[in-house]
Amino acid sequence: MSRYFEDFSVGEEVISPGYTFTESSIVDFALNYDPQRFHIDREAAAVSPYGGLIASGFHTMVIAFRMFFQMGFITGTGLGSPGIDQLRWTAPVRPGDTIRTKVTIREKRESRSRPEMGVMHLAFAAYNQRDEEVMTFTTIAFIARNPG
Repeated sequence: MSRYFEDFSVGEEVISPGYTFTESSIVDFALNYDPQRFHIDREAAAVSPYGGLIASGFHTMVIAFRMFFQMGFITGTGLGSPGIDQLRWTAPVRPGDTIRTKVTIREKRESRSRPEMGVMHLAFAAYNQRDEEVMTFTTIAFIARNPG
C-alpha cells in the first residue's frame, strides 16, 4: 500500500491501530535509553510528581512513529527526514495505556533541488484510550515521486 508523493493530499489524515504499553516494556525501554526513576522504579515513581510509573516520552515518540510507518503508507517511498520539530509530551503514558497515532499532512511541495522527491510537512499526534492527547510533533518527510 506504499504511496508516492503525488498520491497524498494536504489535509489528509491517517490514524493507526493502537499499541498498549506494559510495565515491562516501559521499564525495558527506560533502562536502555532513559533511566530516570519514574520510568524504572515503581516505588520511586509513586512519590514522584507523576504519582506512578510513566513511559519515557522518547518511548512514546518512537512507538507513535512505528505505528504510522507500519501502516505502509511510505514503506518503500519514504526517503528520510531532516528532523523533528515542536515535540511536546502533553500527558503521561502509563502501563496499560493504549495509544494510537494520527498523522495529518499539513503541506506538500515538490523538492526544488531533487526532482525525484517531494517534501511533506506532517503533524503527528498520539492519543490514549480516553482520547486524551499525550504527545505531538511535526516533521518534514522526503517522499519519492512517481517515476511513471
